[in-house]
Amino acid sequence: TMFKLQGRLSARTVAKRFFSVSSPFDKVGVIGLGLMGHGICQVAAQSGVHEQIVAFEQEEKFLDSGKARIEGSIAKLVAKEKISQENAYATLARIHYTTDMQDLADTDFIVEAVIENMDLKQKLYENLGTLCKPETIFASNTSSLSITEMAQFSGRPQNFVGVHFFNPVQLMKLVEVIRTEQTDPVVFEKAYSWVQDIGKVPVSCGDTPGFIVNRLLVPSLMQAMAMVDRNDASVKDIDLSMKLGAGHPMGPLHLADYIGLDTCLFIVEGWTEKYSDEPSFILPQCLKDKVAAGDLGRKTGKGFYHWDGDKRGDPVV
Repeated sequence: TMFKLQGRLSARTVAKRFFSVSSPFDKVGVIGLGLMGHGICQVAAQSGVHEQIVAFEQEEKFLDSGKARIEGSIAKLVAKEKISQENAYATLARIHYTTDMQDLADTDFIVEAVIENMDLKQKLYENLGTLCKPETIFASNTSSLSITEMAQFSGRPQNFVGVHFFNPVQLMKLVEVIRTEQTDPVVFEKAYSWVQDIGKVPVSCGDTPGFIVNRLLVPSLMQAMAMVDRNDASVKDIDLSMKLGAGHPMGPLHLADYIGLDTCLFIVEGWTEKYSDEPSFILPQCLKDKVAAGDLGRKTGKGFYHWDGDKRGDPVV
């Protein structure tokens, strides 16, 4: 009889009363379905706490490749018996793919995962600021750009946070949730809770370059490269030392190759330009030389090491 009495309520409302599958956000937007965005979209859809995920790309071809990535990833989970076929169908049914920005207008929360280009993000946030309902919260997945600057472009800095996921999103548990001086504490709490709702582990950080992880990690990669520049130790010995002496799963130069040397350079160039008096932000010569030569690490087959696909070979002599 209890369910009969609630006949007019949605299944989700009923579920909310009896189970803890709730999120303050019914409708979540994800902008950009690349490496990070498709993973964020998938994890949010799989969590089952939202009625709909609006997945947006400006161009049909990027929308299609993002959709294919998500479907492939879900199919793998079913094959490995990590999720049921029913769960897979339900997950995919929650995602609405679109190239029409208007579909984002009534979302409650939007995660932006477009490329790290401030001009592009400025245009995007100016558009979203006028398009979306006033309550919509914006969250950028940037790893190295200023959340405070983007928040200003949006015209609603009180409704703006950072949510920095790690790659691969489906496996990595950590999400850095970033507040600026203008972020409304209630908005921050909602974003922080959302990260927990979708099964991740949030940490809180102010809007400092690189947040927690990259602020500590990237300068340490640069210091390893500075050792190579000074001929203090070999690539092999530097990596071996940090694995066996500090318990790191992979050494700093191996990791830099894995991330992409062009990505490392892009981040540090941005930081050295903007924070020129910060002594931990340096640009090693060997990094500049390798990127100039087109040796970007794993993705080009050569960086500090030789690579065969995802398999690391010997150091480059």
